[in-house]
Amino acid sequence: MASAFGHAAVSLALNQTGLVKQYSWRLMACGVVLSVLPDADSVGFTLGVPYGSFWGHRGFSHSILFAVLISIFTQVLLFRNGKSLGEAIRVFLFLFLSCVSHSILDAMTTGGLGVAFFSPFDNARYFLPFRPIKVSPISINAFFNGKGWAVIQSESIWIGIPCILIIICSRIISSSYRKSE
Repeated sequence: MASAFGHAAVSLALNQTGLVKQYSWRLMACGVVLSVLPDADSVGFTLGVPYGSFWGHRGFSHSILFAVLISIFTQVLLFRNGKSLGEAIRVFLFLFLSCVSHSILDAMTTGGLGVAFFSPFDNARYFLPFRPIKVSPISINAFFNGKGWAVIQSESIWIGIPCILIIICSRIISSSYRKSE
């Protein structure tokens, strides 16, 4: 898996794109939470859930369907009041992209069993062909005792730089759009 820092960085970058017109701390916080939420399945390791099972790590909670369902649930629960249809769709897209980015990043790591993108319809695990991100240890203790630094270095290149480029490009596009009005 990528680290919680890498997952959160993607959501924070998405928040800066202008996808959602009304900036809010609550929406940003929800995006960050949804970007790390799929790893709640790692509690299964301590409960004896087999890694490769439906409920195992990188199983259903890493699927596209899970990202859709949790994004709809979050939007209905927290962001349903007073939004136009267009803004509601943009809020959903932001929440969905924040959540599904988790699975995409995990499928780009150097370890694990892959990601069950299509669960529950297909529980096979997949990796992307391009896997440059060093896999993060699941244990917080292991992360802060050596292996974490290599992960942070890898994520700085493969997550951090693209996130910065997304922010810069969205600001340039936004600026040029405002000038043309």
